[in-house]
Amino acid sequence: MIKLRLTYVKVNSQWHYICLIADVVTRDIIGSAAGRNKDAKLVRKSMYRADVDLRKINIFHTDCCGEFKNEILDDIIHTFGMRRSLSAKGSPVDNAVMESLYNCVKAEFVYDEIFRILQDLELELFQFVHWYNNLRPHGGLDWLTPSEYKTALKERG
Repeated sequence: MIKLRLTYVKVNSQWHYICLIADVVTRDIIGSAAGRNKDAKLVRKSMYRADVDLRKINIFHTDCCGEFKNEILDDIIHTFGMRRSLSAKGSPVDNAVMESLYNCVKAEFVYDEIFRILQDLELELFQFVHWYNNLRPHGGLDWLTPSEYKTALKERG
């Protein structure tokens, strides 16, 4: 199952948005994008950048917000044969993995960072995703990085 979430970041005193897609099992960030608007186009951009075969994703889980219930995402979900799962209103437990990821994003990436332009945010986001997936250990993964955990899963068969 993959989960998708959006959050906001200041770029030159204006709000911009980050969209991350994560694998719930490996905690791997498989897709990311940054943009000026919190909309379906940003979500689509993140999905198109996904580092996995989208046809192998069974369940696509999101919040119940409007940017997740629209024709653009319906087309992507249908095209790749995914099943949509929406969080119930007021059920943050549905997104515990993503809440943890965004706490990390805010504390270890956004906090004290100054992004002058959108391209700065995009470059730093790319670097953060690489660090998060390949260098940052996770307690929920027996203190392995997501890439180490994926390798261990493959070795187990």
